[in-house]
Amino acid sequence: MEKNQKINCTVTSCKYNKNQEQECALEQIIVTPIENCETKQPDESMCSSYKNAK
Repeated sequence: MEKNQKINCTVTSCKYNKNQEQECALEQIIVTPIENCETKQPDESMCSSYKNAK
């Protein structure tokens, strides 16, 4: 993985989201699978690094 990789994010309720740039402020995130979800679509995973901004 390149050191200059960016994590783009449009989840505005996350405390790590830089809203105007639509980027995650974390250097890395944890992506986990959703149990019993085998759709072969993006909904099979979620960002476990999410924290609510409030």
